Amino acid sequence: MSSAAVKVGICGLGTVGSGTFNVLQRNADLIRARAQSAVDVVHVGARRDHPDCDLEGVQVSRDIFAVAQDPEIDVLVELIGGTTVARELVELALRNGKHVVTANKALIAEFGNELFALAEANQVVIRYEAAVAGGIPIIKALREGLSGNRIEWLAGIINGTGNFILSEMRDKGRDFADVLAEAQALGYAEADPTFDVEGIDAAHKLVILASLAFGMPLRFSSVYTEGITRLTPQDVEYAEELGYRIKHLGVAKCNGAGVELRVHPTLIPEQRLLANVNGVKNAVLVEGDAVGPTLYYGAGAGAEPTASAVVADIVDLAREISVGQACRVPALGVASACLAEVPIVPMADVVTPWYLRMVAEDKPGVLSQIASIFSEQGISIEALIQKAPAEGETRVPLIVLTNSAAQGRMEKAVSAIESLESISSEIARIRVEVLDG
Repeated sequence: MSSAAVKVGICGLGTVGSGTFNVLQRNADLIRARAQSAVDVVHVGARRDHPDCDLEGVQVSRDIFAVAQDPEIDVLVELIGGTTVARELVELALRNGKHVVTANKALIAEFGNELFALAEANQVVIRYEAAVAGGIPIIKALREGLSGNRIEWLAGIINGTGNFILSEMRDKGRDFADVLAEAQALGYAEADPTFDVEGIDAAHKLVILASLAFGMPLRFSSVYTEGITRLTPQDVEYAEELGYRIKHLGVAKCNGAGVELRVHPTLIPEQRLLANVNGVKNAVLVEGDAVGPTLYYGAGAGAEPTASAVVADIVDLAREISVGQACRVPALGVASACLAEVPIVPMADVVTPWYLRMVAEDKPGVLSQIASIFSEQGISIEALIQKAPAEGETRVPLIVLTNSAAQGRMEKAVSAIESLESISSEIARIRVEVLDG
């Protein structure tokens, strides 16, 4: 026999909120069977109604805090975004004994440690599957499916806007600004695209994944973040010529000295699965010591893909409410008392191969000077492309692919090369990830 209905309050009726409401209504019978109880939306907090949502029979409040104070509510779904009002709302809900489901990656990345502690103190839980990679169940995979593995590393395309831009630059030879304008027109990018193109959105998601993978507290301030605004069609073209594709990756890696946390443009060998994730799709590759590499791919945003993840969390909570606390998985995969204070590896010590693009005088001796500087820093050259000069030009593009080198050594080498009279511009640098399992 089914348990008493689980009562849900949704705060925010925008793109994801309306999608969540409609999925819950449309699939109510299926959800009831899977949750072993009915899941009823009984209270919505939103500034305005949504034309696609039939709210007949549902209490509607313009004050979202009324939902957190409603004694009838078992689960509050926070879909308003931001980190100020949303944080106040979630804290109030937790103190009032409500479980919380959220799609708010910034809230979890920046304030998750405190919120999870507050949830534990009030014997409730927070679920946040939709905060990373939309409809892809990567949180559940790390918390549960891969719980028997020691995670070695993970790498992900976790921002659809950046991936759309890089895909268009590669497929059509367009420049960054042109594609960004189209992404904004299509609704993939905000009017202010900073969070997407500068890697902040991906950094929020990466710190959540890293905390789950390595059993460590959320450390958003420790993530190295580099955007895609300086990439050129030439970089994309030269990468292809070398057998690589450029993707904006979030990388978390346990290297023995600590954990690397970094978001940046990356050359990936063209045959790798991640290199072939295009458009607005997301994908996360995880390397576990027992299972090896596993890839999670799908829609990283959108009303119903994200709603799919929100509803999955609600269903999990409905099951937990009906059977009690015994089966709850901690928010970060392990109890907060067991989280490890893992050191973060300084970027100067992070070792990767490198792609470099420079403009050099087309004259004898230049290449030997460059090679000598690399040698002084213990860096070897794996491949080199020198383009023919354009008619009447004396300078040529020079593209270098190096073997693995620590960033600190590469920075010294680049500084020395840029000081040569034969080098006429700042050197472009992009890291390379082979992503071998």
